[in-house]
Amino acid sequence: MLTHTNHVRSGHSWTLALLAALSFGFASPAPAADDDTSTYDRDSVIKDATEFFGEMTEGLAKVIEKAFNEQGRPNGYIKGEEIAGAIGVGLRYGDGTLTLKQGGSAKVYWQGPSIGFDLGANASKVFILVYNLPKTQDIYQRFPGIDGSLYYVAGAGINYQQRNDIVLAPIRLGVGLRTGASVGYMHYTPTKTLNPL
Repeated sequence: MLTHTNHVRSGHSWTLALLAALSFGFASPAPAADDDTSTYDRDSVIKDATEFFGEMTEGLAKVIEKAFNEQGRPNGYIKGEEIAGAIGVGLRYGDGTLTLKQGGSAKVYWQGPSIGFDLGANASKVFILVYNLPKTQDIYQRFPGIDGSLYYVAGAGINYQQRNDIVLAPIRLGVGLRTGASVGYMHYTPTKTLNPL
């Protein structure tokens, strides 16, 4: 009798193990972070950025390469324009359209203080790579700049802003550059405001 009970228990264990194995076999694998359907590849980003800026420069290619090496593949981008001015300390205002690879777009405005130890103003285009943004609405918050992240080469510049897992990487060319831009933070909003804070 004892042997029969053990046999039944053993058979029951095997059944559970088999069911567990089958459930794992049929479970859908989690999408990879760099899945082609949810992120942009390097070549398409370089192509879009080149068309957006109207030119391809050695600096633009290098800053995009740097972003891919450090952050991986972005799942979105913002194409926009901005104005910046400085009298000792600078201000920056911009607007553009956010597009996510898996669908969805939204109008975005941004404003914030920047360090620019010069006198003057400029207007320029900006192409912002967006990483780990779950949905378009999550862009509407303040993103602190990462100290020491400004990278400038051959007329192009990139720096990083981050809140939790979301990383933004604004790319600027030529006159749109201002040394130390976005040190502090940038506030991204759904509507235009003159308040830089």
